[in-house]
Amino acid sequence: MKPSAKPNVQRDSLARFVYPLIVAIVLIGGWQTVVTVMKLPPYVVPSPGLTLETLFLNWQQLGLALWVTIKITVLAFSLATVLGVLISFLFVQSRVIETAFFPFAILLQVTPIVAVAPLIIIWVRDPVGAMVVCAALVALFPIISNTTLGLRSVDPDLQSYFKLNRATRLQTLIRLRIPSALPYFFGGLRISSGLSLIGAVVAEFVAGTGGTGAGLAYQILQAGFQLDIPRMFAALVLISFTGVALFVIMAWLTKRHLGGWHASEISRD
Repeated sequence: MKPSAKPNVQRDSLARFVYPLIVAIVLIGGWQTVVTVMKLPPYVVPSPGLTLETLFLNWQQLGLALWVTIKITVLAFSLATVLGVLISFLFVQSRVIETAFFPFAILLQVTPIVAVAPLIIIWVRDPVGAMVVCAALVALFPIISNTTLGLRSVDPDLQSYFKLNRATRLQTLIRLRIPSALPYFFGGLRISSGLSLIGAVVAEFVAGTGGTGAGLAYQILQAGFQLDIPRMFAALVLISFTGVALFVIMAWLTKRHLGGWHASEISRD
């Protein structure tokens, strides 16, 4: 009788949760030990306990700021995904188009968003819209690059088979290129989800918006001006957890769509 694979799957799932948890406990314990032994004051490095306490005491402001940052991140990520996929579909139709325009996609990647964000904020009058555009520009290139690579990474024999059966460009795109590109596409989503968050925070820093519509970047700036370092750390913790949550969601989507057939998800090595 063949041993069931279910216990192995459960063990792997448990390990993916337990191992990072152990590392997190060790890091937090080390942080607490360093602060205690070196007697560091809170305005230099707050302890984990003080950071957590500050997070709860200031949750009303930090929670609202977190929601603003998440909103900008999700909108930017969605915009980058739609634009990136459409541009990749355009690139794969012709090598001439890809050769002519791909360097400009690289230009978006290598241009610091801090340098162009002030211009975008001037051109786009709506502050939220401007920050969404800035964050989307940061997240756009990995989706273009990965999806284009995936659409090009087609088995030559399958491609010849489709040509032999006189498949149209649309049929080849939908039935051959898109399934082949899915692993690359989801890899791009994992990268771009985190870049969307980074772009949103950077855009908030540059925009300098305040009040009830301000994100976590404003809370960090305000805490820095007031030397409220525990609140700054609490905001940084929220940003970090948001980034981890985005990655976990993308990993879950990848598993859901590729888990039944692609080697990267079904392999146990």
